[in-house]
Amino acid sequence: MLAIIYRTLTNIGGPFITLYLRRRLAQGREDSERFSERFGHPSHPRPEGRLAWCHAASVGEAASLLYLMDKMRAAHSDLTFLLTTGTVTAARMIAPRLPSYAIHQYMPIDRVACVTRFLDHWQPTIAIWVESELWPNTLEALRARQIPTALLNARMSDKSFRTWHRAKTWSKEIMSTFSLCLAQTEDDRGRFIALGARPVKRISNLKYASHPLPCDEQELCELQERIGSRPLWLMASTHRGEEEMAIVAHKALVESRSNIVSVIVPRHAVRGEEIARLLTAVGIKFARRSKGEIISDQTQVYLADTMGELGLFYRLCPVVVLGGSFVHVGGHNPIEPAQLGAAIIIGPHMFNFTEITQEFLRAQAAIQLKHDNEIAFNVDRLLSDVNEREHRARAARYLADQKRYVLDQIVMELDPLLTKKAA
Repeated sequence: MLAIIYRTLTNIGGPFITLYLRRRLAQGREDSERFSERFGHPSHPRPEGRLAWCHAASVGEAASLLYLMDKMRAAHSDLTFLLTTGTVTAARMIAPRLPSYAIHQYMPIDRVACVTRFLDHWQPTIAIWVESELWPNTLEALRARQIPTALLNARMSDKSFRTWHRAKTWSKEIMSTFSLCLAQTEDDRGRFIALGARPVKRISNLKYASHPLPCDEQELCELQERIGSRPLWLMASTHRGEEEMAIVAHKALVESRSNIVSVIVPRHAVRGEEIARLLTAVGIKFARRSKGEIISDQTQVYLADTMGELGLFYRLCPVVVLGGSFVHVGGHNPIEPAQLGAAIIIGPHMFNFTEITQEFLRAQAAIQLKHDNEIAFNVDRLLSDVNEREHRARAARYLADQKRYVLDQIVMELDPLLTKKAA
């Protein structure tokens, strides 16, 4: 019954969904040149042969899938890949890293007509989804077409579990789509089993297998030359409210390090103007990367409001404070700065990376703070104590390297699904 209600609501609600997407388009949150892909219209012909459809909810998951595709391609040379994401940010981040045997499309909205159009064109051999997006109409269509489907890095919060558990019959039907479910943690495994998923196995986080973020080496050299010996730290992937925290920390650090450079990289580059107004209001001298402004001797804060350059700043800055963890967002991926040799500081809200956070803390690969007013003290301590900073950075990189074996396990679990379909 709930499936029928959902299908009906998404059908009659089409005009409202379109209006919502057009509003996002006006805000720069949808791709104007490829907007029709959101309605299942392809912008690329389907390649011949077997096609693996991989879907990722966000940038981090999409990056993890790139390495998985490499491994799968090595084992199945005839396999091509369709990678879908739902955000412009993810699409632009992935574009320069996409291999020649892969195509990117935007995920169609979960309406029957759009999903049917999408699947009719692409006809995937296998569907591989990452994390926790569960789109009922799409999953029902995959099940009806008997397309082997796997859910990797499966995560289910307590809140989501309670919601799905209230509709247990429907959730069991949805979960039956998955021929394989690989959970991030034992708690996640238990939740998916309780909702009817079979089989469910627990394997370490796929994010450990991702490639290090790319970097323009010439840009890195130029920035290093401009900054010289000045102390430097990064507040990465900030959300609204965290730029103010970075400013407070910067002002405290200036008292003992008058020539320090604080780098702010917002999670969403479109917020650059908003952050620039904030910096102007408090009288801080800053340079804005999106405007091509360079770091001078007078620059106190470097506002890197561009997309796809975190790899550059993780290499540049010896100390990284991860945003999204000082507001109730749930944190961002600490593996990325770990792979690139940074000493990492995180805030109290890392609930999107609970198990990874615990692994980092046990390995002394990150420092977790309880309050944002501790940022300046800990940044200063790591900048002053070279031994501790290098110890933290080495521990983080070692942990990231040691966990890369997860990819082989995942490929081994996926192989029977490809073999089954081929048979």
